[in-house]
Amino acid sequence: MSGFVTQWGRKAADLYAADYARRYREHDDQLANVDAYRAFCNWLREICGRFSSMVDALDLGCGTGRYFAALTNVNRLVGLDASASMLAEATHPIDADRISARSIELVEGDALTFEFPPASFDLIYAVGVLAEHTPFDARIVANAARWLRPGGRFAFTTVHPDSASIRRTLSRTIGTSLVPFAPGPARRWLRAKLTAGGQYADEALIVDGLGSLFTVETMERQESEAHLHCLCVARKR
Repeated sequence: MSGFVTQWGRKAADLYAADYARRYREHDDQLANVDAYRAFCNWLREICGRFSSMVDALDLGCGTGRYFAALTNVNRLVGLDASASMLAEATHPIDADRISARSIELVEGDALTFEFPPASFDLIYAVGVLAEHTPFDARIVANAARWLRPGGRFAFTTVHPDSASIRRTLSRTIGTSLVPFAPGPARRWLRAKLTAGGQYADEALIVDGLGSLFTVETMERQESEAHLHCLCVARKR
């Protein structure tokens, strides 16, 4: 594992230990008829179709390799995850016979601190990872920009702060109602509190977070059995 491991990497590795990872992989086999899973797969296929030639791709927080078979037009596929147990399960992912990537490499590492050589990939994607298990913040954006080739795409999902899965406390309700009327500094402070420092991210936070490094190509919302998600595809400037 390259670089030090952040608290987020440790939490993921602890959560997805061997028993949990095995159950997670067993659940993968039940996803064929789950609408949200099929929608995420279709989203990834559509993104792959935006490239005119074969690409090198990075699955950021690949887990059990749940989305490997959804990819098309991929030459080299790298799966990065903080959990060795999840990577062990990714050696026999769902729909393995449908995976079309020419090569797959599984790498144990923390997405916030791991180092790939600059310009290693054309596509970086993360489903169910950012603003969920790893904060969507400047570190992730800088890593993606550094690892992507010019014109490369960064595709990711986040948990939207309006998701029903997030407990509606009184302070959250009041804070949400105040955001549209708060002046600049107070609005930024409120938004930081409501998104728990990048553990949730809505459209405005995503655009702000990508800053001058990326141009947003598409942004949409999608409900899953667990959360309301933002789905973003951004292109490196």
